[in-house]
Amino acid sequence: MWLKFNGRVLAEAMDSRNPLLARVFFFAVVDSNLDEFFMKRIGRLKQQVSAGVKTLSVDALLPQEQIDVCTPLIQDIIKRQYTLGRELQAGLASEGIVVASYAGLPREQRAWLDNFFIDQVFPLLTPQGVDPAHPFPFISNLSINLLISVRYPGSEHVYRNRVKMPVNEVIPRFVRVGSDDVYIPLEDLVSNNLQMLLPGMEIDSVDVFRVTRNAMTGPSGGQVNDLLHMIESALRERKFAEIVRLEVGRGISSLNRGMLAAELGIDEEKDVVELDDLLGKGSLMEIAKIDRDQLHFSPHHLVNNPDLIEDDPNIFHVLREKKAVLLQHPYESFETSVERFLDEASQDPKVLAIKMTLYRTANDSRIIEYLIEASQNGKQVAVVMELKARFDESANIRWAGYLEQAGIHVTYGVLGLKTHSKVIFVVRKDYDGIRRYAHIGTGNYHSGTARGYCDLGLLTCDPDIVSDLTEFFNYLTTGYTPIRRYKKLLPSPRILKKALLSKINREIAVQEKGGVGLIQLKTNALEDRDLTEALYRASQAGVHVDLIVRDSCRLRPGIEGLSENVRVISIVGRFLEHSRLFYFRNNGAEEYYIGSADLMTRNLERRVEACVPVELPHLQAQLREILDLQLANSRNVWEMDSGGNYLQRTTKGKKKSETLSVHQLLIDSAEKRDAAGKLKLAKKRSQKQIKIRSRSSPSSER
Repeated sequence: MWLKFNGRVLAEAMDSRNPLLARVFFFAVVDSNLDEFFMKRIGRLKQQVSAGVKTLSVDALLPQEQIDVCTPLIQDIIKRQYTLGRELQAGLASEGIVVASYAGLPREQRAWLDNFFIDQVFPLLTPQGVDPAHPFPFISNLSINLLISVRYPGSEHVYRNRVKMPVNEVIPRFVRVGSDDVYIPLEDLVSNNLQMLLPGMEIDSVDVFRVTRNAMTGPSGGQVNDLLHMIESALRERKFAEIVRLEVGRGISSLNRGMLAAELGIDEEKDVVELDDLLGKGSLMEIAKIDRDQLHFSPHHLVNNPDLIEDDPNIFHVLREKKAVLLQHPYESFETSVERFLDEASQDPKVLAIKMTLYRTANDSRIIEYLIEASQNGKQVAVVMELKARFDESANIRWAGYLEQAGIHVTYGVLGLKTHSKVIFVVRKDYDGIRRYAHIGTGNYHSGTARGYCDLGLLTCDPDIVSDLTEFFNYLTTGYTPIRRYKKLLPSPRILKKALLSKINREIAVQEKGGVGLIQLKTNALEDRDLTEALYRASQAGVHVDLIVRDSCRLRPGIEGLSENVRVISIVGRFLEHSRLFYFRNNGAEEYYIGSADLMTRNLERRVEACVPVELPHLQAQLREILDLQLANSRNVWEMDSGGNYLQRTTKGKKKSETLSVHQLLIDSAEKRDAAGKLKLAKKRSQKQIKIRSRSSPSSER
């Protein structure tokens, strides 16, 4: 279950071996994850309850029963958050970083804050009365709000007002007091300056509240006349979507609590959460980003991929020589590999066309810049833009408009299917004719996440793969499915799942004939019923199965007669595990695949994904190192037991390499590859200079 994964993230925040501000980062992530869980999972379940859906989940539970199972797990996380929050606050204070209350500050600091309020905050505040003449205002998703009860002096009648906190790029959630490392929540500052906002009124009470709205709005697929219009309509619906959670501060009066629940149309008993501490703790990310090197993980210096540091500045010449290059992010630079590939393609006069899929990208995306530049340079550019990338719909609609204005051919994929694949395809006129080059990855073309997500990518000019990608893009831009023959590419929804099942069955056959079967799958989630059953059969046949699953895993290991040969681990640490890597021993003819698909039914049957083989032995060796390091590690590994519970491995009595962070080990490995690559290049240059000198020097007389 996904909530158990969030519990493992919380454990990282609790782990004193992590630097203090890294722990604050994990702490903030836990709360942001809970927000998303309510918006997506609880939101969908509440929709199903309202619609009277009787379909059982994979655990044989009705929608309301699923909510009931989640509730105590959520309550446990909230309880642990409260205790940990106090510990982290004390730890920060010991380092001179104080998250304080307005009332606890000395007079000089309060005076500074009052001036800040007058100059920066007060002009942005809009108190809204709540009475028969002023209907209850719209409350935007995840915003921080104050419910202020006031009365005229000498009067018993109470008036209520709502004020939304104007958190934006200029006004942070945590206001820094001058140049000191002292911060207070914005709502605390506003609460202590209400006489400015409501002059002459007596303040009866001030309550903080926050709502979470359902993100699962609008149609999910099917036949529509205008996909862009449908997504825009769904976004408008989401803004006003039903509320699935109301968070309030502890101590709110029963009258105000009941009034809020009634006005917002929610069940006061089921949907209201009272918190003893800060609402919206995801905003603590602001504190986690404070510049204190000693309180963060040691700086991670990106290295260049050693196969790409050649004297020849043209990346296409390098790829033609190397055949394929394996990229490992965030250990290797996204800028000098993926962005370089697209940048050079946009400028190279021999490049004729560029095609790519785009699921998510950065706000200041160079990817978009390079695509527009390519179009301006006269190249044919086609982009398959996924408009239904959850929470990035608005950005993708905006990017699609920019690209179309630049003359780029923009399509939205196959109707009814999300385009989740990560592919760049380049057509170039080389000296010996037309040649195609490609990048296929596991992660988004997003420079921000490339610095914090563990992903893999393959740069290649393999004739079979690029031929397959020609077919693949024709499918994406037309939607026609009949007779597409792929030699190496494993796309979904038609081929990937069948191929994986076939490969699992092949390992079973090898084992049954006296050979050694081995399956190792690394994915973000394993939820597909057919794959799960196939892996159980493999275990029963004696095949060893290793599963590295970041969050939800349907399979249970270690059950006698069913899964004794299965090991399931989850890795949580400095970086977010995001790569998908599939390995099959294949009776010694080993196969490695990387791609965009998780092992979930939605990815395998309702999304367009792309997985490719990694065939060069030295690249397979890099993938083998990743699998071996992660399976052997103790520092970041949680292992699932037969009951579906996760236990963190102990580092006691382990070798040093097993007690270090697996991410640090991979950083070290990347730095070693970089150093070896530079040494190899230096030797190559030296030998080249020797040859030049030997050719230019006169021969000696005898």
